[in-house]
Formats: sequence, C-alpha cells, structure tokens
Amino acid sequence: MTKEVHAIRDVIVVGCGPAGMMAAIAAADMGNRVTVFEWNDRIGRKLDITGKGRCNLTNNCSREDFFANIPTNPKFLFSSFSAFDNDAVMAFFEDAGVPLKTERGGRVFPVSDRAHDITAALVREMDRRDVQIVTARVKQLIIEDGRVCGVIADKRYTADSVIVACGGMSYPKTGSTGDGYELARSAGHTIVEPQGSLVPLVCEESFCRDAMGLSLKNVRLTLTKDGKAVWSEMGEMLFTHFGVSGPLVLSASGHMRDMSRSYQLIIDLKPALDEKKLDERIRRDMAENINKDHINSLGALLPRKLIPVVAKLSGIPFDKKVNQITHEERMTLVRIIKGLTLTVKAKRPIDEAIITSGGVSTKEIDPRTMRSKMVEGLYFAGEVIDVDAYTGGFNLQIAFSTGHAAGANA
Repeated sequence: MTKEVHAIRDVIVVGCGPAGMMAAIAAADMGNRVTVFEWNDRIGRKLDITGKGRCNLTNNCSREDFFANIPTNPKFLFSSFSAFDNDAVMAFFEDAGVPLKTERGGRVFPVSDRAHDITAALVREMDRRDVQIVTARVKQLIIEDGRVCGVIADKRYTADSVIVACGGMSYPKTGSTGDGYELARSAGHTIVEPQGSLVPLVCEESFCRDAMGLSLKNVRLTLTKDGKAVWSEMGEMLFTHFGVSGPLVLSASGHMRDMSRSYQLIIDLKPALDEKKLDERIRRDMAENINKDHINSLGALLPRKLIPVVAKLSGIPFDKKVNQITHEERMTLVRIIKGLTLTVKAKRPIDEAIITSGGVSTKEIDPRTMRSKMVEGLYFAGEVIDVDAYTGGFNLQIAFSTGHAAGANA
C-alpha cells in the first residue's frame, strides 16, 4: 500500500492568539512550512488574562450542552467541533504537559490555575514543529486572480495559504484591534457589525455610583427581557460608577442580543433564604436593636454601602424606630433584599468587552474547512468570525476548533 504524499506548502497565519496558534500547529502537522505573524511583543497576551488569569480553556460538557451555549450561528460550528471537540482539546493540553481540572458548570482550567501554562504549551508545540514567528503587523493581503498569494507586513511574504486569526475588537491593548475585519473586507467579505459581548453594563439607577467598589458574592442575578426572566445564575458581581460588572454581569450581557428591548437585572442578596426565612431573620435582628433607628439596624444583614440604598428603597424613614416598623414595611424590606432591581441602559464600549460578537459572515466561509468562499487559499479562525458564545470556556473552544479546522485544511 503506497503512502499518500502531500506537497509541502507555505502557510501564513495572521495572529498568535489561541485560534492562530492552534491553526499553526494543525497546519504544521500536515507537513507545511508555517509562519505566524504577531505584532505584539509578547505572544498570547489576551489568553494570559482569560478566566481572571486562570484560563477557562473549554467546557467538559456534552455536545448538546455545548451548542446550547452558542447563541450566534451554532450550526456553522457542527463540522469543526466534531473534528476537534472539547475532549480533543483536553487531550491536546494533557499530552502537552498541562494537567487539567473540571470545576463548577463544567469549566475546565489548568490544575496550576495559571493561564500562562496554556500559552506556554501552545508555544512549545509550535516550537516542536518549527513554526516560525515574525513580529510584524500584517497590513495587506496579496490577492492575484482570485487567489491569495501572501501578505505585506514589514515586507512582502509569499504563501500558498493565509489564515486570518487576529481576533475581534475587544481588549485592543492585547492586540485585538479589528485588523482581521479590514483584511477580510479587502478580500470582498461581508462584516457583520461588531459589538461587545460579555461586557459590563450601564444602569439607570444612581445608587450604583453610591455603592461603587462594592463586590457582592454568593448572590443570584436574574436577567429579564421585557419583564420575562431569560437567565439566572449564582456568583459574584461588582458595582461601578456607571452600573455593574463582574462575572455574573458579563454572563448576563451575553444574553442581551437586542438592545432595543427592555432589560432589567434583579439581584437576590440572600438567595439561601426564602421570603419567610428572611423575614424571620429580620425580625430577630430587629429584636436585638429594638430601640435603634431603622438605618442603624441593618448592619448585620447588608454590606455597609447597600444599607442606605435598601433603606431608601423600602420607604421606611431612616430615623423610624425599629419597634415602630409595621409588618407591611418589613415585607417591603424583604422584597427589596430578595429583588434589588437595576434597569439596563446600555452595554459598555466594545473595547471593554471580553469577546466580540459579529465579524466575518459565516455565509461566506466553508464550515468544514474555514476556507473563504470568495478567495482561494484564504481561511479564517477564531473571534474574527461571526460566532460567539456565553461564558464557561465555550469561546476558547470555538477558537481551538475553528483554528484546528483552518490549519488542517490550509
């Protein structure tokens, strides 16, 4: 039986993030000469800060759950995920010397809790395959007779294939400045308008500024759209001068796709207690502070910065003695603590977002190979494509799956 021989091809990868590095590794595994262009002086800057510096690299879930967490163009990912799924990603990093662990919600992290270990593993795997890295910004694709022939960076570079994997527009200081969109446009591709996803939120309520810097832990945040609950989760959040941020808020923002709708955030400050038990807790606290003013009786129940906020919303005069508070007033206090409500005005700017929603239209990319349908030899991978997901490791899985598909087929 004769062994199939592949001609050696020159492959250029634009961008050295997770999608670009995986694309380079997959392309090199096919016997190609691979050159990666990265204009940052440090590889993997954005990857190093993911998951609060711990890197939630994928999610250890079923195929069905994976696609349930992809709100934008999930069908486009069927082929690339099947070829290189979450099990394959975990095996890749374990084989590369990075032990992994699975935490709440199927989130997968390196045992070391160091995102840099993931970056370092990818760099090592590129080195093992003699992938060349050029520190230069790609300014232009070279396209002749409907085929890509290379790129122009600090000089002209020729190649048989070019993979554009230079991210979206979130966190521009890490290198995601929208360059990939301009390269795609120059090749005739349509760009779906980029917007921030997984981003802090601006709220109408002025008390957010009063509570600025307050971090809430073990609270439940519920997102409503036009009065109907669409998402709810336990975790942490943070008040800011403009509204709210933190892990729960970023997750909630991913479910806000149409900002013309009415969105509210409802915070349950005491999710472990139902209304009856919370009322019993408040009555016990009041019994211990029976001669105090209302405003001075909430210290054991609420964070200091939220005491005047909740007291004001309850309508109970600050100087009303605890022993004069009625049952109705107490139940109002219970409802506010179980449902502190914020009205969302807007998302923060895209450069504050964790990821970008929008990008190169999936209608113009072959979902099996990530090859452009417009220009021969041109491929796309990662955040530059109009595919994004909720939090939990799904976005990095998209980067690895699409990067692997692009590299294996370039």
